[in-house]
Amino acid sequence: MKPATEQEFAQAVVAWQRTHGRHDLPWQATRDPYRIWVSEIMLQQTQVSTVIPYYQRFMARFPDVTALADASDDEVMQHWAGLGYYSRARNLHAAAQDVRDRFDGRFPTDPADLESLRGIGRSTAAAIAAFSANARAAILDGNVKRVLSRVFAIDGFPGSAPVERQMWALAESLLPEAVDMPAYTQGLMDLGATLCTPKRPRCNDCPLQTRCEALRLNRVAELPVARPRKTPPRRAAVLWLIVDTSGRVLLEKRPPVGIWGGLWSLPQTEPGQAAPYGIDGKGLERFAMIEHAFTHFTLEIDVQRVELARCASQVTEPDGLRWFDELELAGAGVPKPVRTVLESHLAQRRAEDAALPRAAR
Repeated sequence: MKPATEQEFAQAVVAWQRTHGRHDLPWQATRDPYRIWVSEIMLQQTQVSTVIPYYQRFMARFPDVTALADASDDEVMQHWAGLGYYSRARNLHAAAQDVRDRFDGRFPTDPADLESLRGIGRSTAAAIAAFSANARAAILDGNVKRVLSRVFAIDGFPGSAPVERQMWALAESLLPEAVDMPAYTQGLMDLGATLCTPKRPRCNDCPLQTRCEALRLNRVAELPVARPRKTPPRRAAVLWLIVDTSGRVLLEKRPPVGIWGGLWSLPQTEPGQAAPYGIDGKGLERFAMIEHAFTHFTLEIDVQRVELARCASQVTEPDGLRWFDELELAGAGVPKPVRTVLESHLAQRRAEDAALPRAAR
């Protein structure tokens, strides 16, 4: 085996991508930097199969950067609900408004301009520039880190600052002077996503196998080095499923920062606190106990249901608080665990209504 030279490395990646890489993803049929940007942001920490339907719906509603910039926060969050990591959606909306106002609605393709936009880091800026303008710029997402860690047998956790600096220097040094940058960039991504996977990598199909130091040293399974393990803390909260006599559900708008920022959610309190907004209802009961894992902690959620003894006039609707009927709930931008609770609640109500005698319905 021999180490990959700059030109050999790039030629092997490009040749493989043209024959075996992915070519049918919905964002690959365009050089529009706006559409490429949306796909890159959605693909951060989310699998391709999950992103595709979200991307298609998002593009149908927001076909260009001005349409996204002019939309309301609620509508943007509604089209993002379920993808998780909601700061991405808030950053996306803010960056679109910046492009509208600062770049006259023309989405930039220069990496430096791209990095000046909220939510776009060095690797994402390089990918957008490479795909839209054939810019010679290195990327370093999670898939690429895994490929480089193995091919060059790089020790240390790739997320640590010293190792990441080493990888950036390597990624830059591997950039050839003349290459099909979209194919090279996509090829690196595809290698990590389809062959050089975290588990069960397909080394026999890899175009870099004769240059891979991890394969030569029998270290494929141990590289890249895993993040030092820490037991994530657990937190507890109570979500209140508050319904009125007409079947509407009370939701409150989450603050723009923090978990589920900008989404509609069930009112939340700390464990042991009374129902919010001075509600005095009937039928107070535990509706569900669920867990939801975030990146840095696990949230234990006690869902309490309260059915108001009279109409919703008992609870007014100040800013950030609103009653939703069943049809409105279907289109509301709510976090995934809250969506699960609402769907369970609505299914239970339908079952109860179906069990009533016809005259009582």
